[in-house]
Amino acid sequence: MIRFAHIEFLWGLLLIPILIICFILVSRWKKKALAKFGDKKVVMLMMPEVSLSKPWLKFILFVIAYGLLLIGAADPQIGSKLEEVKRKGADIMILLDVSNSMLSQDLAPNRLENAKRAISQLIDNMHDDRIGIVVFAGQAYVQLPITTDYSAAKLFLNTINPDMVPTQGTAIGAAIDMGMQSFDFKNGTPKSMIVITDGENHEDDAVAAASNAYDKKVTVNVVGVGSAEGAPIPIIKDGKQAGFHTDSTGKVVVSKLDENMGKEIASAGNGVYVRATNASSGLNIIMDQMSRMDRKDYDSKQFKDFEDRFQILVALAIILLIVEFFISNRKSLRLSRMKLFEVKERQEI
Repeated sequence: MIRFAHIEFLWGLLLIPILIICFILVSRWKKKALAKFGDKKVVMLMMPEVSLSKPWLKFILFVIAYGLLLIGAADPQIGSKLEEVKRKGADIMILLDVSNSMLSQDLAPNRLENAKRAISQLIDNMHDDRIGIVVFAGQAYVQLPITTDYSAAKLFLNTINPDMVPTQGTAIGAAIDMGMQSFDFKNGTPKSMIVITDGENHEDDAVAAASNAYDKKVTVNVVGVGSAEGAPIPIIKDGKQAGFHTDSTGKVVVSKLDENMGKEIASAGNGVYVRATNASSGLNIIMDQMSRMDRKDYDSKQFKDFEDRFQILVALAIILLIVEFFISNRKSLRLSRMKLFEVKERQEI
């Protein structure tokens, strides 16, 4: 496993493309300036010691050295010892609705982005609990298996969008069943689900699925996103809004929060129902309820010792800078005097 102790230094790598562009522009400017003096071959004969290739070589060495120095400054570290550690926590599965109705904008900027922002804040406040993510629309898919890698959880969270589930709809029951399949019931840790949806379930019996989950001691909580008044469902093409969804009569479809469905699911799963607003996601209320669960120990593998590897990168960078320093922009006089391919004319006697 590789990590960086000071990852902020890696932002300096963004300067490399700018340096390359500037060098290319300067090289073109020099070439045009030389062209004004006359034919290129004639001009080069007037400057026999000037090399056109060595500046490129010096620049390439400099850029590589610069990149190595920045990576070295970020202090790459390699995990050298993997060990089992005991943690006390619970397993939490997030079931996130990614149907098209979640793009409605009655919550800012829309229901889905509002929910993702709330989940990100939830992950930031987690310590030893394990988290998994299931996304669903007309079907359910495991986006992130149960893990304690919170960085990976946020990375996967950022990639979630409605296009990742090809079948539209809102199959909350299928999502609950998929969440149940993702749990490891052998470790004995308390388990809970958080369903984040606008509640417009038309695909299956979500209440029965929640009841079956609670039969196996898994609580099902629900966060309702949206408003009772509802909002039209935008059509997104190439990242831009291109109108709204309409029904068969041409009337704009308005998606409304179905709070009754959310409350029924939470009640069947012995959980709590909260409604998200622009001011509060409601997840803090659910986490307060879940904090009362009797958390248990579980085994987790993680790297304990990390060894610094910046020395190698810095040493290579210094070597490249020294080589770059001693490379002259002029041609080698010794090589230029060795006219290996010159054909001498024979003198007639």
